[in-house]
Amino acid sequence: MNKTISINLGGFFFHIDEDAYQKLTRYFDAVKRSLSPEGRDEIIKDIESRIAELFQERIKSEKQVISLTEIDEVIAIMGQPEDYKIDEETSYSNDSSYTSTTKTGKSRKLFRDKDNAILGGVSAGFGHYFNIDPLWIRLGIVLIVVAGVGSPILIYLLLWIIVPEAVTTSQKLEMRGEPINISNIEKKVKEGIHEITDKINNLDHQKIANSARSGANQIGSTLSDLFLGFFKIVAKIVGVFIIFFSALVLLGIIVSSLFMIFSSSLPNSYIFNNIHTPLDFDVPMWIQGLLLLFSVGIPLFFLLILGLKLLVNNMKSIGNYFKYSLLAVWIVSIIGITYLGIQQATAIGFEGKTVKKEQLFIQPTDTLHVRMQYNNYYAKSIHERENHKYRHDENNKEIIYSTKVRVHFLKTEENQPFIQVERSATGKSHKEATSRSEKIRYNFDIQGNRVNLDNYFITAFGNKFRDQEVNIYIYLPKGTYVQPDESVQDYDWSDNDFFNLHYSSDDYVYKVEDNKVICTNCPEEENDDDDDDSERVENMSIRLNNKELKINVTEDKLSIETE
Repeated sequence: MNKTISINLGGFFFHIDEDAYQKLTRYFDAVKRSLSPEGRDEIIKDIESRIAELFQERIKSEKQVISLTEIDEVIAIMGQPEDYKIDEETSYSNDSSYTSTTKTGKSRKLFRDKDNAILGGVSAGFGHYFNIDPLWIRLGIVLIVVAGVGSPILIYLLLWIIVPEAVTTSQKLEMRGEPINISNIEKKVKEGIHEITDKINNLDHQKIANSARSGANQIGSTLSDLFLGFFKIVAKIVGVFIIFFSALVLLGIIVSSLFMIFSSSLPNSYIFNNIHTPLDFDVPMWIQGLLLLFSVGIPLFFLLILGLKLLVNNMKSIGNYFKYSLLAVWIVSIIGITYLGIQQATAIGFEGKTVKKEQLFIQPTDTLHVRMQYNNYYAKSIHERENHKYRHDENNKEIIYSTKVRVHFLKTEENQPFIQVERSATGKSHKEATSRSEKIRYNFDIQGNRVNLDNYFITAFGNKFRDQEVNIYIYLPKGTYVQPDESVQDYDWSDNDFFNLHYSSDDYVYKVEDNKVICTNCPEEENDDDDDDSERVENMSIRLNNKELKINVTEDKLSIETE
């Protein structure tokens, strides 16, 4: 059993076993011996930082111990010291031209290049990224400013804030797309040393240019700090809002999902009457709970992580394996919801109905009385409304009970009034929907000029909830008198432009006219709206030859009096 050693490498702490530690130590010693004294410390520091990054990519947890396997992988990437030999005459050229820079075809990362910057190094960084001379980028910015198109200055400042600066040797190599190994690190550091030496030798010649550049950089840095500070404050505020919103909603989703998952053991009556979901109850409730948790909870979790990152600096990542696993689970849940949603839409895609028509044999002078009645086995009041509830009938059979009953008063050109009862439901086909509508049990009773309508209907529980409803159409010819009972008020779905049922009393009698139904005994203020579309003659008086004629108009007679 090997001992475990804790080391600090590039500012990170690692646990490494003794054999791996000894091999890593020998590797650093060999690197030091292969380097010339010039810039050795800086090269070693950059190599340590790069190896620390490679270790970070390979460990899955803070407690993982680095073994010889990880050491061998890192050395394979960095290379052995004896494999490289820097050509001192050709490697450290003073030419900083972009066209002479050798590219390896490796993928580049976007950084700001302050070494070749005029202001913030944004153009130079994009020049490295696209492998073009930054002069063309700068010329493009100038042309856009002159043309007055867009806001290139604001965009430049935003990029100055957002794009990080290439500070370390590893970042400068990534910016140029060069492999980060010992040879390139040593080469880059020595190039920097030679550039500093050249600048010192040419200090007198560049003094004015450097002063101007320094002033521009200082102004740019100040503006950058101001913008950066402002956006940091905004980011913190947004982060707090995101955390509060996502945490609150995520907690609600978790509680709801757990309730649905564990409610599978509850009786069907409780689930049907108290839990309402967009999906069919044929889908087990625990599956619906899991789909809700994964499809909605996972995006909220990532939103919570985003808020925490905006609020907490240098927050450690949750790891790529965990992120990609959650993403895969989320995609599977979305596919599942889509499939079940299509199945549900197909199950209610067609509507079918069953129609029953019966004549109402009443005299023209009779008044038709309409009332709703309830079954005291299912309800204790006519005002109790239940929309598709699980119940047991008098024979203890499972049924669906509903008061989704609607009454419509309409006009007919026939001589006799009649009633038409339409039972409707939905299904995956017209035949299935019609068959399901036929299984709706609804009763009504006609006794002379009185119509008694049930305020409910029932159907077998096996018929499922498929938008079952009952619509009752009462067709009345012109001149018919009708008196709805107070019980009809909650079930009346007539067009108000034709029949405006007054809820203030159930003693009112209505009469069917040409275009609408009017109330014959309503108070004047309630009947005004009904009389708007009918001709109405007020009582009046006329004076002729010193005699006054009084004309009195009532509903069915006209009288004239003289004084």
